[in-house]
Amino acid sequence: MVIFLETANAQQDAQYTQYMFNTMTVNPAYAGSRGQLSVAALYRAQWVGLDGAPKTQTLNLHSPIRNSNVGYGISIVNDEIGDGVVQETYFDAVVSYTVDVSLDGKLSFGLKAGGNLLNLDFDGLRQRDGFQEVVDTDNISNRFSPNIGLGVYYHTNKFYAGLSAPNILETEHFDGSQGNANDVDFLSQERINFYLITGYVFDLNNNFKFKPALLTKVVGGAPLQIDVSANFLFNDQFSFGAAYRWDAAVSALAGFQITDQFMIGLAYDRETTELGSTQFNDGSFEVFLRFELVKSFQKLVSPRFF
Repeated sequence: MVIFLETANAQQDAQYTQYMFNTMTVNPAYAGSRGQLSVAALYRAQWVGLDGAPKTQTLNLHSPIRNSNVGYGISIVNDEIGDGVVQETYFDAVVSYTVDVSLDGKLSFGLKAGGNLLNLDFDGLRQRDGFQEVVDTDNISNRFSPNIGLGVYYHTNKFYAGLSAPNILETEHFDGSQGNANDVDFLSQERINFYLITGYVFDLNNNFKFKPALLTKVVGGAPLQIDVSANFLFNDQFSFGAAYRWDAAVSALAGFQITDQFMIGLAYDRETTELGSTQFNDGSFEVFLRFELVKSFQKLVSPRFF
């Protein structure tokens, strides 16, 4: 699309079906909110079977600082499109500050700072028929762009809500200002993605909990994204549910708390658009793994369900 359009009006952040277990990636104020050291990794393969489809890997580490209201974390996201033709890696340091606003309500403010490395392999495009004359510029290798993000996150024992903008610097690429003879004449600009997340946990009985959740993502020049999910938690160990991405996909989710320390999650998306009915698209898959430094004598500050 970048090759054939003079202007790319927006570039969305990577999307996640298991965003409820990957919250710090979209909201830095989440750092430290689980009350202990938490390390989470996620792998997403989107539109499996489609040549050059996106692949995303994330790694998050966060923890509160003992006897303080401060949390900290590290976030790494690697996003690849086109079998390595376009690759972006984000590195961020995260800090949060939490205040008690009621008996069980906590309000956190988050800030992250870091940057991303962009790799763009124009040679990979030139190897395709008809692209040799369209693309005539040098490859980009590890071009660094700084970025910062902001977020606010409120939670009780059963409810949470957050508003964030993980990347607020709108970096421009390919603007023809590099002074090279082969400058390209199209523009790619990273736009601010705004996220609203919320959810509530209902105790159905002693063994079952039910949590509806919502994620809304807004970015200029792209359609509004709304993700609605409904998950059940049985015996504080096994979770299962479904999700719907507005005008895009339906999803199935499952998770298992293997021990107090380890949790694994799986998700499968099926497109509801025409892309989903094509024989070369087998859907999208996610695998999630979390480790938490929970001691047997400790009590969790917030439920494991969010």
